[in-house]
Amino acid sequence: MSGIYFMVQQVNKAMKPISHQNIQKKADGLFRYLTALCALVVLALMVGIFWALLSNSQLAIRRFGFRFLVSQAWNPVTQEFGAASSIYGTLVSTAIALILAVPLSLAIAIFLVELAPPALGRVAGYGIELLAAIPSIIFGMWGLFVFAPFMADHVQPALNKTLGFLPFFQGPPMGIGMLTAGIILALMILPFISAVARDVFRMVPPVLKESAYGLGSTNWEVTHKVTISYGLRGLLGATFLGLGRAIGETMAVTFVIGNDHTISKSLFAAGNSIASTLANEFAEASEPLYLSALVKLGLVLFVITILIQIVAQLWLKRIGKSLGGGGL
Repeated sequence: MSGIYFMVQQVNKAMKPISHQNIQKKADGLFRYLTALCALVVLALMVGIFWALLSNSQLAIRRFGFRFLVSQAWNPVTQEFGAASSIYGTLVSTAIALILAVPLSLAIAIFLVELAPPALGRVAGYGIELLAAIPSIIFGMWGLFVFAPFMADHVQPALNKTLGFLPFFQGPPMGIGMLTAGIILALMILPFISAVARDVFRMVPPVLKESAYGLGSTNWEVTHKVTISYGLRGLLGATFLGLGRAIGETMAVTFVIGNDHTISKSLFAAGNSIASTLANEFAEASEPLYLSALVKLGLVLFVITILIQIVAQLWLKRIGKSLGGGGL
């Protein structure tokens, strides 16, 4: 009996590794299916959102067609709706935000990584992360009650006096308007772009910068030709992250843009964006065509966002090829 028991023990020992390998294969398969399911949930959400917007905007699509994209008309009484002013306001306010935020963000990131003392860099880094956590409605309220009067009393009169020959800086200084909305958006996306750019600069291998310094390069030359060049793809990714945040921002813009359905060359004039129009008028849309037109506005914003992301990815791939697959 003792011999048989000994043989059984030996067989069990030999079978244990095989059993452990089978469990590992099953666990790997289960993990693969779970992660694939999570990825499919994202795609299903996108398809579901697109289908809901498309199906609920059919009434406006049949009534206005492509004329909806180029018409400035927006009159709930006569049931005439067009998205031109909202699209114009969305693109212009986002462009102002990027023009102001991207250079400032890069300068902040370069200072934090390359020039600032470590203690100051940590404190400033915490400040940036805290600024990113402030809700957008706080930016909007601050913009309406504090920043808009400052713009009306100081910034807009100064711009009108120095650059008033340009149509962008003409008109009465009201404080609210397209320029103020763009600046508020810039302040909102500034911490996001700065934080990502800071992390990108930190990932540059120190040996590259030390080699450049060893060849006699200055701080500016190392920053320009080594740090920024190496992290160019990451910086573009940070910029498009800010762009995505700015183009769909609602509450902060709604407070300060003025909400006027007209297109004006002046950046001092009131305007609107797609998001602010939806926030202001969705609760008032009692007629089916009115509600359908607002849903169609949401569909336009969804399509614009998707197109921007596609262009961004194609641009990043092109830059990656031009860099020979290097960079981040």
